[in-house]
Amino acid sequence: MKIRVGQGYDVHKLEAGKDFWLGGIKIPHTHGAVGHSDADVLIHVICDALLGAANLRDIGYHFSDKDPQYKGIDSKILLKEVCQLIADKGYRIGNVDSTICLQLPKVNPHIPTMKTCLAQVMGIEEEDLSIKATTTEKLGFVGREEGVSAYAVVLIYK
Repeated sequence: MKIRVGQGYDVHKLEAGKDFWLGGIKIPHTHGAVGHSDADVLIHVICDALLGAANLRDIGYHFSDKDPQYKGIDSKILLKEVCQLIADKGYRIGNVDSTICLQLPKVNPHIPTMKTCLAQVMGIEEEDLSIKATTTEKLGFVGREEGVSAYAVVLIYK
């Protein structure tokens, strides 16, 4: 069996009045992430980690923010396409471990719904997807509620 790992990191600015999409679901909040797509930072890091593990570059290479067809796109569509790309190379997802860094809103109440949503999109069991959340103790751009960041590590195998 061939085993590979990949990691992803992403940041998005938060802006008042925008919808806040995180982990494939809309979370009620006064601010939302800014981006070319729906700016779902968690999905973006999972995509980057999967692509990196399969040596397929990164999300920007496959879904350019200069391409109008991706303007406002639901990031779940991008994740589904990434999963197909790695499947085309003969890989399957072993597990995903992710962390969201966000001061507010509190993410923990939404994690079960995110897990259900994303596991379904990726075609994996919920037990193979870990989503954690943390604050930065009011330090940095996350602590000042100016942005959100996320990290992901994945294992894929043939």
